Amino acid sequence: MHTLILGAGYSGRQIAVEAARFGTVCGTRRTREGVAELASLNIPGCVLNDAINDQILAELSRVTHLVVSVAPQRELPLNDPMLKLLGPLTPAGRASPAGTPFSSLQWIGYLSTIGVYGDHGGEWVDETTACNSTQTRSLARREAELAWQAMAREWQVPVSILRLSGIYGPGRNAVADAIVGRAHMLIKPGQYFNRIHVEDLARATLLAAQHRYDGVLNITDELPAAPQDVIRHAHELVGKPAPEARDFATADISPMARSFYSENKRVRNDLSKQALRFEYRYPDYRAGLGDIWRGIQQRNSRDS
Repeated sequence: MHTLILGAGYSGRQIAVEAARFGTVCGTRRTREGVAELASLNIPGCVLNDAINDQILAELSRVTHLVVSVAPQRELPLNDPMLKLLGPLTPAGRASPAGTPFSSLQWIGYLSTIGVYGDHGGEWVDETTACNSTQTRSLARREAELAWQAMAREWQVPVSILRLSGIYGPGRNAVADAIVGRAHMLIKPGQYFNRIHVEDLARATLLAAQHRYDGVLNITDELPAAPQDVIRHAHELVGKPAPEARDFATADISPMARSFYSENKRVRNDLSKQALRFEYRYPDYRAGLGDIWRGIQQRNSRDS
């Protein structure tokens, strides 16, 4: 199993760590500095920016499992940089001579977002729910999902569309925000958000790869919660008072931040557990933040 991760950023790095348990791995970054960062984490990497180079061609000739963690541009018509680069390299994987791009390809995983579902008034949604977002960024994501599914059909390989909720984990979480006083607490009654710990994201991705799952899966926790509940819990963990609550309706925030609150839903993860036989290690924010806080305390104890 050789896994190539297009876009080995925060999530991609964790997927690389998980993939290394099952074979070889390579992650791409746009710069040599990014590749050096991967090397510091013992993750092999190569540069991929706006052109296919010899190193990328070598990776594509032996990749068995391809993970796409690069977002399309946030406008329409669809502008997906990875589709643009890889599309001309067909013919179909199974028909390609050995040693040519995608000749060994067995599966594609595309990291998408639950944002494609749009607003459902706080009701529960699953993989059968209509995608009715009106946000341009989510419309572009939905177009990208369809395009990757079409490319996978052309290449005659299964593709997992993994719709992710808000990603958190070490270095990117409400506990870290609470420690440095970075959190802001907006109150919008009845608002829900789902989340996913980056380790669960990576484990689910590799299970989908091993199952060669073909279809859509929500990769998310199972306790949608109001943002203020998460912030208050994080501050309780670190023993600090929560920040002053602000009314969302009158708060001075960016249009981008306000757009995230314009869509309200609770997302089910039942299919991911059934299809992959997956057990979430962090099924809710309390489990995830609690583990992060214990890790911080242990590091502080070792350093003192």
